[in-house]
Amino acid sequence: ASPMMVRPALLALSAALVSADNYAVLVCGSAGIFNYRHHADVAHAYQVLTRGGLKADNIITMMYDDVPHSYDNPYPGKLFNKPAETLEEANDVYASVKDHIDYKGADVTPENFIAVITGDSAAAGGKKVLQTGPEDNVFMYFADHGAGGIIAFPGDPMFPGSADFLYEADFTKALDTMYQKRMYKQLVFYLEACFSGSMFVNLPKDRNIYALSAANGKESSWGTYC
Repeated sequence: ASPMMVRPALLALSAALVSADNYAVLVCGSAGIFNYRHHADVAHAYQVLTRGGLKADNIITMMYDDVPHSYDNPYPGKLFNKPAETLEEANDVYASVKDHIDYKGADVTPENFIAVITGDSAAAGGKKVLQTGPEDNVFMYFADHGAGGIIAFPGDPMFPGSADFLYEADFTKALDTMYQKRMYKQLVFYLEACFSGSMFVNLPKDRNIYALSAANGKESSWGTYC
């Protein structure tokens, strides 16, 4: 090939490599102090990712954000994901994420989650959504409760303990939309919930998605510390 042809090709390749990046979506699908562990786990995930070099602008976080400020939290404004001998040694995982929660309270919904991962800014009311391309890598982490074919989100704030649900069919359809829109090169999904394996039963094997569940589709998933 002539130099005149090769140079534009190299420039295009360089541009593609420069534009490739890593992104993450972190979701705590619960509310209430009895779901402390979900908030702490998502906050810890944010801390691990940013300490590992992932840019804060490339992370979308959904968290009801009531647990750190709960009257029942013995350390207001803090979250810890594992025990420590002293408070000084404890790792406050909330400190790094508290100013970077993109969806709080009533905005933590199945509909907004679907809008986020499919890049539908209009459906998300103009809030932050994934704007990724075919060379980007995407990591997703979801922590909450689940049952066969569903994962939970916070329900009506007027009814503490209530829940909304994302169904397997809608979840699988959203992942397919991401694939059709070429929103990733590789996608890794960690799903931490009871019966979480049931959410991936219809996931095609040719989508370049690595899905890891905390349980299969017929068993509970157990918390370690709280």
